[in-house]
Amino acid sequence: MTRGQIANVDLVKQVNSSAVYRLIDSQGPISRVKIAELSNLAPASVTKITRTLLEHGLIREMEHQASTGGRRAISLTTVTRDFHLVSVKLGREELRLSLYDLDGQVLARDTLAFPRQQQDALLADLAGQIQRFVRRHGAGLRLIALAVVMPGLTDALRGQVIYHPSYPLAGVPLADRLRQATGLPVFIGNDIRALALAEHYFGASRDCLDSVLVSVHHGVGAGIITEGRIFKSLGRDVAEIGHIRVDPLGDRCHCGNFGCLETMVADAALLRQAEKMLAQGYQSLLDPQALTMAELCRAALAGDRLARNVLERAAEHLGQALAIMVNLFNPQKVLLTGALCDAERIVFPLIGKAIEYQSLPSFHQGLPIVRAHFQDDQTIGGLALVKRALLEGELLQLIIEPKV
Repeated sequence: MTRGQIANVDLVKQVNSSAVYRLIDSQGPISRVKIAELSNLAPASVTKITRTLLEHGLIREMEHQASTGGRRAISLTTVTRDFHLVSVKLGREELRLSLYDLDGQVLARDTLAFPRQQQDALLADLAGQIQRFVRRHGAGLRLIALAVVMPGLTDALRGQVIYHPSYPLAGVPLADRLRQATGLPVFIGNDIRALALAEHYFGASRDCLDSVLVSVHHGVGAGIITEGRIFKSLGRDVAEIGHIRVDPLGDRCHCGNFGCLETMVADAALLRQAEKMLAQGYQSLLDPQALTMAELCRAALAGDRLARNVLERAAEHLGQALAIMVNLFNPQKVLLTGALCDAERIVFPLIGKAIEYQSLPSFHQGLPIVRAHFQDDQTIGGLALVKRALLEGELLQLIIEPKV
């Protein structure tokens, strides 16, 4: 058998194994007979695959189902509490580390300052912090993967960083470097795209296959789920909604253009707008010496006209950009995350009106705009990356047939 044939056989095994695992994960408890029916695999193939999954502890048998006549079927379900992973958020001069099981339970968290450094020192420090976290919290656990999420741009297929706003990591094969340091399979991705996937697997968009998540914080990012999968281009990031031009005469963006959405609705932009209006003498409940997004939202909800004006303009601009996304992707649900959600009562209806005015009626009719479930968990996206790698077979195959 040639190397090409061997590769094809391995690929078929991975595809079939992942198909069976996905069915058990999504529809379990489920019988082998039902798996064969839904997957169009031969019963003998299903039996062989489930035997392998059982041997590696990835699934388990449950009590016999009620008999409907003849031989009673045994139900299968996935095992989640026995497998663990480390998820890392490489943020803006901050490092967050979390230990999860596959059920999404958090066993440990650490947050620490992580200042800018030269590339070699940065990579050594990052690997060292992860190794120390694993030694402190992961001893005796079955760790199956490490995930790293970050702002900026990534090439998940190659495990490379394209751009990070705080660190000199452009072109670095980060997944390979960390795999060598930790011995674990490593998956990397943009934090907002990974968060959209986490909402689909575990959060506010579990009930639909097509959704758009928009995060407004330091910048403005989006993640698109279409037919249950994160929308991407050959593994590279897409949906940079923050750089849709909203006002050609607006402020200069760090990307080099003018009037990007990010320059008009990101947290820093809103606070600058409020500061400018306060300096011009507008009456307000806001204290210019203690101006935060939380205070801005609180004042707006209390009826402060200045604060309301700032948030209302932001909602209209955000709705304008979201209308474009709705026209392009026709989502079943729009999710929002960020400090703006503290003023949901003011912001969400205005976003909805802007979408209604600027998108196709059949696309926006009955479209829910909701808060994302994971407003504060900044590492949950890493869990989603690992979950996807299991469901699509890449990590599943590494557990079944680990590479030496």
